[in-house]
Amino acid sequence: MPQTRKTHQRQTPDFRRQALIDATLNLLAEGGPEMATVRVIAKKAGVTQGLIRHYFSTKDDLIAAAYEQHMTQMTEATSAVLEQPFRSHSARLAGFVTAALTPPVVDLRNVGLWAGFLHMTQTDSRMQRVHARTYRAFRDRLERLIVVALKAADLPHDPQMSRRFAIACNGVIDGLWLEGSALPDGFERDELSEIGLQSVGAIIGLNLNKTGI
Repeated sequence: MPQTRKTHQRQTPDFRRQALIDATLNLLAEGGPEMATVRVIAKKAGVTQGLIRHYFSTKDDLIAAAYEQHMTQMTEATSAVLEQPFRSHSARLAGFVTAALTPPVVDLRNVGLWAGFLHMTQTDSRMQRVHARTYRAFRDRLERLIVVALKAADLPHDPQMSRRFAIACNGVIDGLWLEGSALPDGFERDELSEIGLQSVGAIIGLNLNKTGI
């Protein structure tokens, strides 16, 4: 009778590193920084405490990696809409703004994690760098969409104007996202995205509410 061999699938280094980041995010969401100790992170990730040191020099490095992933994932979730076809560049911009102001990006867990991380940027230079990098990544993507939409509409724009448009529009989106995430039952359906489209459109001089997304 032939023997049945058990196959053991070894976890790759990338998988283990990702498991540590995911465990950290889940613990921070569940109980804040106090819960995310090295011991508890290792237990939740299913690894030894020593393995954390293998992938991250310090716990602070792990926290910074978790922050970067959290912010990057929200940017990518917003940008996923851009894979769809749009009838115009204005509609494409409107789709991006709408995605930033609706679930799953607008979410209580997302804003809770963000708030906890933001507090850490006051005292940790690594967290400050992550914040600056991820903020710029979203804002730059927004700026590119604005520039293309303005160009297609034959509206004036230059690098300084486009940069300021992006800063202002990003501020509007951030504020609406924060309140919508913190107060999930505080607004009517599509209210935040409609306000966002109206406000961003007013800033850059385009009517984004009638783009036929």
